[in-house]
Amino acid sequence: MSQSVLWKFLTAADLRAKAQSGAIVVLPVASMEQHGPHLPVGVDTILSEAVCQAAAEAIAADTPVVVAPTLWCGMAEHHMAFGGTFTFDIPTYRAVLLCLLRSVERHGFKRVLIVNGHGGNIAALSAFLPDIVRETGLKLRVTTYFEQAKAALAEVLEDQESVHHACEAETSLMMVVAPDTVRRDKLPEAHGPAHSSTPPAGIARYRSFRDITPSGVIGDARRSNAQKGEKLMAACRDGIAAVLRDPATWS
Repeated sequence: MSQSVLWKFLTAADLRAKAQSGAIVVLPVASMEQHGPHLPVGVDTILSEAVCQAAAEAIAADTPVVVAPTLWCGMAEHHMAFGGTFTFDIPTYRAVLLCLLRSVERHGFKRVLIVNGHGGNIAALSAFLPDIVRETGLKLRVTTYFEQAKAALAEVLEDQESVHHACEAETSLMMVVAPDTVRRDKLPEAHGPAHSSTPPAGIARYRSFRDITPSGVIGDARRSNAQKGEKLMAACRDGIAAVLRDPATWS
């Protein structure tokens, strides 16, 4: 039986050996937040880990790799009005992430790819990166899984070009990864604006999702199906696998 790529299923001895072999650590980071009337609040966490596991399994035969436990809480203040959501503030998120990465570093691992699955984390992760690299000494890289598959996603999706929120893309993916959690009877209600509104160029603002979409959805989940989900998952898997394998990622 082949060894799992998931950290949580390995022994301490297995993980010491992984570190000695120069394995890349993949750290999924996500969120626990409302996803409309039809999807569970764990969507980002479920999908981030699934994509990371699939990518790691795709390269494990020739590239030492291990997928760390998913950091399931992130920056989700904008979803709090709907209920069902956990959120960090900036200092707490940075502190928790730093503790996880210091643990990885203390065990002898040198390379870490943080794979994000929640749009609300992107700005914070970019802001943390320089300080965390300095404080840990890790060769640390950060990406968002759907950003590595943009062209392929656009070819599959009908009403959007990439991932929005509780949308055609995320719902189709969940129909493959966790089909029993999708409330198909709620799909007729699972639609919202095609895009979140944007302020004039050069202006930053904060808005609750409640003020943007009454349903909690950006996009149209009525377009979702498992056939799309299979294609979307393959594209996301291949995108992260390519990043992990590419020498330029680690140069």
